[in-house]
Amino acid sequence: MLKTNPIKEKIAVYAGSFEEKLEAEFTSLNKEYASVVEACKYSLLLGGKRLRPFLIRSFYELCGGKDDGSFGFEAAIECIHTYSLIHDDLPCMDNDVMRRGKPSCHIRFGESTALLAGDALLTKAFSLAAKANTESAETKLRALSVLSDLAGIDGMIGGQIVDLLYEEKVANEEVLKLICSLKTGALIKASCVIGCILANAPEEKISAAANYAENIGLAFQIVDDILDETSTEDKLGKPIHSDKDNNKSTFVSLFGIEKCKSLVDKLTDSAKDSLSVFGDKAEDLKQLADYLCNRDY
Repeated sequence: MLKTNPIKEKIAVYAGSFEEKLEAEFTSLNKEYASVVEACKYSLLLGGKRLRPFLIRSFYELCGGKDDGSFGFEAAIECIHTYSLIHDDLPCMDNDVMRRGKPSCHIRFGESTALLAGDALLTKAFSLAAKANTESAETKLRALSVLSDLAGIDGMIGGQIVDLLYEEKVANEEVLKLICSLKTGALIKASCVIGCILANAPEEKISAAANYAENIGLAFQIVDDILDETSTEDKLGKPIHSDKDNNKSTFVSLFGIEKCKSLVDKLTDSAKDSLSVFGDKAEDLKQLADYLCNRDY
C-alpha cells in the first residue's frame, strides 16, 4: 500500500474548498463580455498547486488568525499568479502553447482575449483584497501595500523584465538569484508575509516568515530548472526544455544538476530553521518545504 504525504493531502483538501469559493467570485454580468470571464475562470481553474494562497492561510492560522479573514488575499494572490502565467505564455513572452496539460489561454481563447483576461485578473485581485474581512483598515492597507509592491516593478514585474533582458545573455549566479527572488520569489514572499500581517503578528514573526519565503522561493525555482531538464511534458503539463529553447540561463546550465540538488537541500534546511520562532506549531510548513524540495512536477 502506497504511503500518503500528509502535507500534500492537506493542500489538496484546502485547494478543493478554495477553488469552489474562488470560482464563485467570477460571474458574467453581461453576455457581450462573457468570453473574458470564461477565459479568467479557465486559467484560474486549470489546476496548480495553490501554493501561494495556502501559504497565506498557513501563516495566518499559525499567527492566530481566525475564521476566513485571509480569503480575500488568498484569492487575490492566486489571481495575480494566474494573470502572470497567462501573460508569460503569450507569443511576445515565452510563447508556450501548453499550461498544466491543457492549451494555454491564448491558444484556447485568442491572444487579445487572453491579454484582457490577464488584465482582468490583476484588477480583480485588488478588488478581492480590498473586500477582505480584516480586523482593521490599517491591517488591510499594510497587506495591500506588500501585495502591490511585491507584484509590481520592484517585485514580480521587475523579475520578468530582467529575465527577458538575459534571454540572449549568459547570466551569472548573482543575476539568476535576482531574477528568481523577484519573478518567482516575490509572490511567495508576499504570501508568507501577508498571512502574518493579517493576523497582526509581531515583527519577529513577519521577519521569520520572509526568511522562510526567500529560501523556499529560491529552492522552488531551482527545482523548476531541474525538472525542465529531467522531467517529461506529460508530467509537467507544459513543454520541457523551454528555457534552453529560449536561450535562457538557468541554475542547471550554470551549476549542473547535482550541485543544484545540493543547493535545494541547503535552502530547504535554512527555510525550516527560520521557523524556530513559531515552535512546534510550524510543523506543517516544515513538511511543505520538504515537499517542495522533492516534488516531481
